[in-house]
Amino acid sequence: MWIKKGVIYKPDGSLAHSRSHAQVPFAYKHPEFLRVYFSSRNDQGYSQPTFIDVDYDDPTKILYIHDKPVLELGGPGEYDETGSMPAWFVNMPNGELWLYYTGWNRTYNSYRLSMGLAVSHDGGLTFTKMFVGPIMDRSIQNPIWAAQPSVMREEDGTWRMWYISGHKCEYIHGYPEPYYRCQSATSNDGIHWNISDVPTLDFDDFLHAVGRPSVFKEDGLYKMYYSYRHTRDYRTDRNQSYRLGYAESVDGEHWERKDHLVGIHKSENSDDFDYQMINYANYYTHNGKKYLLYNGNGFGAAGFGYAVWEE
Repeated sequence: MWIKKGVIYKPDGSLAHSRSHAQVPFAYKHPEFLRVYFSSRNDQGYSQPTFIDVDYDDPTKILYIHDKPVLELGGPGEYDETGSMPAWFVNMPNGELWLYYTGWNRTYNSYRLSMGLAVSHDGGLTFTKMFVGPIMDRSIQNPIWAAQPSVMREEDGTWRMWYISGHKCEYIHGYPEPYYRCQSATSNDGIHWNISDVPTLDFDDFLHAVGRPSVFKEDGLYKMYYSYRHTRDYRTDRNQSYRLGYAESVDGEHWERKDHLVGIHKSENSDDFDYQMINYANYYTHNGKKYLLYNGNGFGAAGFGYAVWEE
């Protein structure tokens, strides 16, 4: 089971780009330290990626806090003009670091999400968009939007992706609430994607939205941590809000939910940062140990913590 070790980081509001939130943490491994990328919000509520560096053996020991975003917002009318959130980082053979991210575009009464790709030539300190437009957007397969991919390069060179696909909105308490499931896609170059017709994680009576899949391969299986919630009152009712799930697949396309094996749940202590919700997990390993980064209350407003796997 996962043993919770506490909160790693929550912004103190002193930085202009990071007034609140440390959302969707991603563990990027450096030789000497662990870099955790995440999304933070400015005074206008616009999200941008930034990072902190922490000690491998004690991630609560913060070594460095970056003082600016690593990716600028898009220009007027572009898919990421009102926000960008990191999703996945891929080291390329030529030394480039690719960042798959979610671009936010506010609409008159809601928002639209699209999938972007940026590149770094300085080891992840700064990124620039590879294209003005998104690499995946609303379409026949993604009626509302496409976002937050988990990306993997197979040994044969095939690229695989698992992402959240918006399929409808319904007005609940006067607000358009989105329903989104998890879908998969394949690619030859990491840029142009073929979307599978098989839902990775489909809707059921409670799973109305899947948050941030984190996929890895272990013991000959594809494995995934994800978060899921109901659509009604999930912001205020902890029984309807995000919790973590777990699934496995033999081929990466057909998945079996095994949420009973997830091994980590919301806290029962109302004072804890993950009492209302637990979400947006990211799995990584180091020196033979398994770790999980995750967000708690307020979709990252309470910061992110970590857990260590113990048999």
